[in-house]
Amino acid sequence: MTEEFITFEKFNDKHSAEELGQILKETNIEYLLENNSLSFDPTFANNGFGTEYCLKIKKEDFKKANEILLKKSEKEINEIEKDYYLFTFSDEELIEVVSKSDEWNKFDVTLAKKLLKEKGIDISEERIKKIEEQRILELSKPEENHKGFLILGYISAFFGGIWALFIGWHLLTYKKTLPNGNRVYAYSKEDRKHGNRILIIGIIFSILWLLYYLLK
Repeated sequence: MTEEFITFEKFNDKHSAEELGQILKETNIEYLLENNSLSFDPTFANNGFGTEYCLKIKKEDFKKANEILLKKSEKEINEIEKDYYLFTFSDEELIEVVSKSDEWNKFDVTLAKKLLKEKGIDISEERIKKIEEQRILELSKPEENHKGFLILGYISAFFGGIWALFIGWHLLTYKKTLPNGNRVYAYSKEDRKHGNRILIIGIIFSILWLLYYLLK
């Protein structure tokens, strides 16, 4: 069975994605590049809206890939201009960059660590490890505050709409990828039960409405 490839980084332009892919290829890390861009731009602005390239690697390569990008960032820091926006960040903002490293690129995280160390703020490997572990725990928690999504799902289900099937399937099966490559369900067990009910009701009423229109 072919091992699953999981999204490692997302990009708004193909060149940046291919550049990272080349770096990984040179270090013997297999990758896949998927174009998940919208085929139609609803803004008609031709400004890259909806453009997304996903670079995927195997879970077992996440740690190695992160280490490679970290080393690359450390080299690039020596060439950074002093007007780079991170130099204007407060101590609290820099700590947030490190704490939420999954939301920032590797270069910014590495620079934030360097700036904190220069300010004498404890950012040891031990503390970073604890921060990363805490972040994994936070990201592992199920998504909340989506009652409106559930209500829409049930309403759509009774009308046999395609939205009901989409919402039900999404709630039941959707998983999110953590920074360490692990994948966990995005919704709680209770919400996944709702998703299953919405899916079943949606299928039943879709059939009933279809029969109604065919036989009337």
